[in-house]
Amino acid sequence: MTFTRARDLIAAAVVAGVLVNLVLQLSYGAVPTLPQPAGTSLLIFAIAEGLLGNALRARIRQRPGSRPVQALAAAKAVVLAKASSLAGAITGGAWLGVLAYVLPLRSQLASAASDTITASIGAVCAAALVAAALWLEHCCRTPDDPDEPPQS
Repeated sequence: MTFTRARDLIAAAVVAGVLVNLVLQLSYGAVPTLPQPAGTSLLIFAIAEGLLGNALRARIRQRPGSRPVQALAAAKAVVLAKASSLAGAITGGAWLGVLAYVLPLRSQLASAASDTITASIGAVCAAALVAAALWLEHCCRTPDDPDEPPQS
């Protein structure tokens, strides 16, 4: 299994952003105002994955007082990290697509002003999820991984 590449995440985000922006151009008047905490659930997942990454890293590196990690548990964590980074990239792209549409309209429509704040929060939380997922994936590397640069 290869590690997640930035270009894959960027491509997914761009496709999602373009599609959401096109849908909004066609039907923004029919869409209700987005709820302010809509994107914050991603932040909860980001925090959980960051904590899981730190715990797994200590266990994989066999720090004193930590139990060894079973290979299947580490593999499941990597799968979670890969899925979360892709989900975060897609939702982040979608929020940026919303933001690109509503930002120019925020002075004309009250709902666009509210949606600008919501989309900004969602984009930041999605970026946090991508960062946490990539951190979790990095933490699952074994200390003698040939792809990892030597520590100095």
